[in-house]
Amino acid sequence: MPRSNILAVALVAAGIAVLAVFYMMTRPGPVPELVVETPVAPASDQVPGDEPGPYINITVAGEANGEIRIDLLAEHAPSHVAQITKIAEDGSYDGVVFHRVIDGFMAQTGDVQFGMADGSDLQRAGTGQSTYDNIKAEFSDIAFERGMVGMARSQDPNSANSQFFIMFAAGPFLNGEYTVVGKVTEGLDVLDTIKRGHPRSGAVTGAPDVMVSVKATE
Repeated sequence: MPRSNILAVALVAAGIAVLAVFYMMTRPGPVPELVVETPVAPASDQVPGDEPGPYINITVAGEANGEIRIDLLAEHAPSHVAQITKIAEDGSYDGVVFHRVIDGFMAQTGDVQFGMADGSDLQRAGTGQSTYDNIKAEFSDIAFERGMVGMARSQDPNSANSQFFIMFAAGPFLNGEYTVVGKVTEGLDVLDTIKRGHPRSGAVTGAPDVMVSVKATE
């Protein structure tokens, strides 16, 4: 092949690589806050290799009204599931808002420190945590499909605590980067009606939707 052709091919390949990096950097994803696509079929009720575990029932009020059931994947993320279950049993999730909701991506909640619906100021929602210690990452090969639940964290992979997010649609760019803790098995229709926030930041204007009650069951 002439040297001019080889040079042209090399330049094209380099351009494609740059575009790929730019695309991945500009995709929406959980941003350091603690702060931590087209619709696909609902997540399967079965995750290969998973044994039946505990689940939580979330009663949502606001623009969305109804219940969302999340089956927790204790086999894949035992420490995270244990912490979520404890917080639910304490009643600390009751009254916590969905503070960050991005259409076509995910709804984030679980800030038991600054995300209470009856709090005087929700501007810090998304930066708080529970009284329990942070949890070391428990990454798995489970994909972030529609209805999957992941733990929010900061840039430190071992900083998850109480906040979690539920996927509206698949987010493969999160795979292996955030701990998957569960999947929605009932109430996807309720999930789909949760009040949306800003298209990029997810910040909700006015009164956000609320987890009125979160109950853990074996």
